[in-house]
Amino acid sequence: MKFRVDEFRRWQNRSVTLLGMSGVGKTYLSALLRREDWFHYSGDYRIGTRYLDEPILDLIKSEAMEVPFLRDLLRRDWIAIHNKIRVDDLGPVMSFVGQLGDPNYNGLSLPEFKRRQAMYRKAEIKAMLDVPEFIEKARRIYGYQHFVNDVGGSLCELDEQRVTDLLAKHTLILYIRVPEEDQIKLIRRAQSDPKPLYFRPAFLKSAVNDYLTENSLTYVADINPNAFTRWVFPRLFQSRVPRYEAIARPLGYTVESTEVAMVRDEQDFLALIEVAIARKNEQQSHSVDDHAAD
Repeated sequence: MKFRVDEFRRWQNRSVTLLGMSGVGKTYLSALLRREDWFHYSGDYRIGTRYLDEPILDLIKSEAMEVPFLRDLLRRDWIAIHNKIRVDDLGPVMSFVGQLGDPNYNGLSLPEFKRRQAMYRKAEIKAMLDVPEFIEKARRIYGYQHFVNDVGGSLCELDEQRVTDLLAKHTLILYIRVPEEDQIKLIRRAQSDPKPLYFRPAFLKSAVNDYLTENSLTYVADINPNAFTRWVFPRLFQSRVPRYEAIARPLGYTVESTEVAMVRDEQDFLALIEVAIARKNEQQSHSVDDHAAD
């Protein structure tokens, strides 16, 4: 959705999609707004509770079946396993996506890793296509006036124009950009606690080949999963920046992560969006004037 500042102020039922890398403040803003009159839609929560719920449970059960005591209990239906995911704790989703590498360090083979990556991609697309339905549900069933869509950092990797077009039609897309001087901080934070990531197939193929070559390794099974995740994150980050920009430039608005860090309540958030709208409209006006002068 596109606005002038006065149009945004008059918008009675606001719907905002937060776009950007993990760690830039999307969930911080969503949690803050949830305390106000905003419905928090977490893409990864929807993925884990709806579209990957059964595969996650199947994975857990297959591991449990390797333990004789649990195997007997499961086969007799004496115990049940449930997927317990919270908006602020998406551990089961991350565990399912997993990491590539040595099975002795809980790494996955390349075929299995690719299979789960493909499943995650399909699930994320479906979760994003559900957004219009949940905007309506949030108001009709739960009585929330506003809606915030907290998307995963991998949205820009999906290469699905229908997803971004749908989000732009039903929500205001707000891209949270990391200034160059702060990028190294985010990268170091991610490297200190490596988590499973989604990769575009072409990026994954190139990254794996480069890592094996740089480390004189022959097989994916020789890769230390955490070491690879730490190594690949800066490359992934840099590859995602232009992809985020390609979404935000025509379809949304941009703020800096440093600006997000200053937000303390709903009014701060709304004021920040107004700044982003005014800034973009001014830039576009200057661009038109420059073309006219030429």
